[in-house]
Amino acid sequence: MKDIELARNVVEFLEEKKGEDILLLDLQGQAPIGSYYVICSANSERGLGALRDAVLDGLRERNIAKPLLEGATVEGWLLADFGSVVVHIFSTAQRDYYRLEELWTEAKVLLHVQ
Repeated sequence: MKDIELARNVVEFLEEKKGEDILLLDLQGQAPIGSYYVICSANSERGLGALRDAVLDGLRERNIAKPLLEGATVEGWLLADFGSVVVHIFSTAQRDYYRLEELWTEAKVLLHVQ
């Protein structure tokens, strides 16, 4: 599966589980890790876990290798690193605090689902 297809699949899974403010950024040649970043928000710890599980389960069904995982729902952030695609799932408060998308203002926004 191509990197962009992987990223779009992630967006699809997040959207199906009611992820909020989903952003797909093209960071090719700009970021030291990953070509695409997917950033998403959830309103609760349970929502964070459900979004992470939706991505992992959906990609497992498509035979995509398990990613490196970081963070915890109680901390309000989760990260799944698929190498070329990095998925960030934040609580609304943590996303407002870290403002990750502001670090990559030069990135091309490929998709923004609000």
